[in-house]
Amino acid sequence: MRATIEEIPKITRNFARPARTRVFKGGRGSGKTRGLALRSALRVYQLAERGVEGVFLASREHLNSLDESSMEEIKAAIGSVPWLASYFDIGEKYVRTKNRRISYAFAGLRHNLDSIKSKARIIGNWTDEAESVSEVAWRKLVNTLREEGDGWIAENWISYNPESPESATHKRFVKSPAEDCIVTTVNWQDNPWFPSLLNAARLEDQRLRPETYEHVWEGEFLTLTDAQVFSGRYVVEEFEPEASWDGPYQGLDFGFAQDPTAAVRCYIHDRRLWIRHEAGSVRLELDGTAPHVKARISDFDRYVIRADSARPESISYLKRHGLPLIQAAEKWPGSVEDGVAFIKAFDKVVIHPDCEQTAREFRLYSHKVDKRSGDILPEIVDAHNHYIDATRYALAPMVRRRDAPMALFGTYAAQGRR
Repeated sequence: MRATIEEIPKITRNFARPARTRVFKGGRGSGKTRGLALRSALRVYQLAERGVEGVFLASREHLNSLDESSMEEIKAAIGSVPWLASYFDIGEKYVRTKNRRISYAFAGLRHNLDSIKSKARIIGNWTDEAESVSEVAWRKLVNTLREEGDGWIAENWISYNPESPESATHKRFVKSPAEDCIVTTVNWQDNPWFPSLLNAARLEDQRLRPETYEHVWEGEFLTLTDAQVFSGRYVVEEFEPEASWDGPYQGLDFGFAQDPTAAVRCYIHDRRLWIRHEAGSVRLELDGTAPHVKARISDFDRYVIRADSARPESISYLKRHGLPLIQAAEKWPGSVEDGVAFIKAFDKVVIHPDCEQTAREFRLYSHKVDKRSGDILPEIVDAHNHYIDATRYALAPMVRRRDAPMALFGTYAAQGRR
């Protein structure tokens, strides 16, 4: 059978040459995620037709549930091509060929890879959002992808938006790539189907948020500057809270279409703020909020939750549907700046590696920069702040207005404990 598939030309050119590793890096709107979802379905089809049996791995560094995986992208890509849709059996929690030769496995490289490897033959991998994958995880994965057959090898595909030249992903696959690795940069201007709505968002970022525009849209590294609010104020490290720590403190920020609904759980100890858990999703319906968050943060409903007071109707609904201890966080003119100042006053903010989106926001959250003079302005850009807002709400009882005489530390335990 011969068939024509439309795809981004740069993706086509990458796959025109043989390689064991294929890297696609770039900014938002490039279409690389949807393009590789479709390519994975084509790869699975081709191998299944050759009689190959096994699993094609769709992975991330951390994967707590299928909602956080690439499953929906893969389902959508398959559904967009009628003859692929008829070749696959797609269920609520699985995707496989109808001949049962190959199925997708959705896994976190950090915790799930060993169990999959022990059960099935891995015939290929695609890791999306790969910037934060650790070297330990890459070593484990690369050593796993050794399957090959007549005219095929198990390929490793990687897609991500670069943030740091020091990331394990950049060092391994771009700075010092193997000979059989092809690296392709794909950005919004390379996507023939770049939507006008997304272009409007791009132009707004270019005008209002120049300090992060190149990173978000052009795939450049995130340059650390004095404009970044939490530069040098946080670290990403593993830890587990102890019973003697103050907390937990829990916050929830509402979102929907473009912005995620975001929840966090954090603690205070030794003059440090410790952020241990996060949960969230874009387009999360209100009636799905409590189940979504409780599935990712255990006992979330047993402790006080402080949420955006601008949504009293949502707080009222959640109080009656799964989060009985939710309440509105107090706001006042300047409460954002006061909350940020409170967080910055800790000796350090420690973010657990499981909280990827929180760590990302702490990297991106920035002051406005005058586009003519380059001066850093006191106003904070209203972007990359949903998990940060949830953190501010969680700590709201301890935050004081700038003109309040109360000391920052010394009273928070009594005010913040349930």
